[in-house]
Amino acid sequence: MIPDSLFQRAAQTIREGGLVSFPTETVYGLGANALDAAAVAGIFEIKGRPRFDPLIVHIASSEGLSQLVIAVPSPARELIRRFWPGPLSLVLPKRPVVPDIVTAGLAQVAVRCPAHDVARALIEAAGVPIAAPSANRFGCVSPTTADHVREQFGDQLEIVLDAGPCDIGVESTVVSFVEPQPMLLRPGGVTLEEIERVVGPVSIAPTDDVQPVSPGQLSRHYAPSTPLVVSDQRLTLPPSKRYGLLTFQPADDGERFAAIEVLSPSGSMREAASNLFAALRRLDAANLDGIVARPVPEVGLGRAIMDRLRRAAAR
Repeated sequence: MIPDSLFQRAAQTIREGGLVSFPTETVYGLGANALDAAAVAGIFEIKGRPRFDPLIVHIASSEGLSQLVIAVPSPARELIRRFWPGPLSLVLPKRPVVPDIVTAGLAQVAVRCPAHDVARALIEAAGVPIAAPSANRFGCVSPTTADHVREQFGDQLEIVLDAGPCDIGVESTVVSFVEPQPMLLRPGGVTLEEIERVVGPVSIAPTDDVQPVSPGQLSRHYAPSTPLVVSDQRLTLPPSKRYGLLTFQPADDGERFAAIEVLSPSGSMREAASNLFAALRRLDAANLDGIVARPVPEVGLGRAIMDRLRRAAAR
């Protein structure tokens, strides 16, 4: 339970141009007033995030969308009806009120309405939309608990609203409606299959290290400091080295590894997604020489998990 005094102080901090970490159903966010360019600059500074990587703006309800975007095509409205509040961000042509720093100078903005009660209550109490990437150093493993946020920022971040672990555990799905056909920019908490059942075929954007139009499009992201490799082969491990294993279900060769993280003993993809970043963090803290990640089935939420693992393994 978050004390009301802390919650009100968090809302005031946002209104006054400060930064607050808050929970969502996906990961913990690092938020600032989305309409205040100077406040948003603070996000980039504390994260060490490059200015060419745009942010997602969070609103308390779909009614707040018209303040930020010029138009919402019919297929996007169908997704809003089906998945908001929820882990789905929509990229739409922006209004001038949205500062260019939020969108990395692009003419479109990503917006979502989170499903977490604390997140929506904070937006309402602050009275402004909140721009918020994940509350971690740029490129590092995303935080799914308040303790993860504190480990990253220490006393640099005065207010962290702690509402326990995040339910979904991977970031929101991002779909663009700037082009005639909807385009998946980042897989996440709403699956591609679910989206296509509503709007029909969706194209898939490539990785873009020059001008990403969405968070999570860079080739390397979500990465632990320990080298990570994704492989379904029985790799030869140097006997003098300590390796960790990240696996979907229990492995039959676990004795070869110094540390093992099983994402879902029951075989649930939802459980695996929820556990992914916390498991990566524990392996990263285990003083290992490397981490071997076994692939998960690339369907449903498995697509988002594999996206994160491939980017975490990129060098």
